Amino acid sequence: MLATARIHHVAIICSDYERSKKFYHELLGFEIISEHYRAERQSYKLDLQVGACQIELFSFPDPPGRVTGPEACGLRHLAFEVDDVAEVLRFLRDNGVEAEDIRVDEYTGKRFTFFRDPDNLPLEIYESRAL
Repeated sequence: MLATARIHHVAIICSDYERSKKFYHELLGFEIISEHYRAERQSYKLDLQVGACQIELFSFPDPPGRVTGPEACGLRHLAFEVDDVAEVLRFLRDNGVEAEDIRVDEYTGKRFTFFRDPDNLPLEIYESRAL
C-alpha cells in the first residue's frame, strides 16, 4: 500500500517542443519550474507547475505517433480541475482551441469537457463543484 501516495507528475512527449511549451505555459498558464536541454539525448525537459502536481514536457527526435482512439490501452486522458468549466471553455475557444461542448457527469453532477493539446493528447477540464 502506498500510504501517502499522490500524483507528483505526468510526463508528456511532444513532437514540437516550442509549440507545446507555448500551449502549456503561455496559453494554459502553467508556471515553468525548470527547463533543461539534454544534448546527449537531443531532448528538452520542461517542468511545469500544475496546482500541487507537475507536468514534465519532453521532446525527442522523431517520437512515434500516439495510438488513435481514447479507448486504446494506456493513458486515456489528463484532466485538470477548474472552478468554472464554461469560463475556461470560452477562453480556450477564444484562443483557437477546439473543444467539445460541456457535458455533465451522470455520477457526480459536475460539468466537464474535452480538448486536445498540439499533439492530439486528450485533455479534460472538470469542474470542482457540482451544479
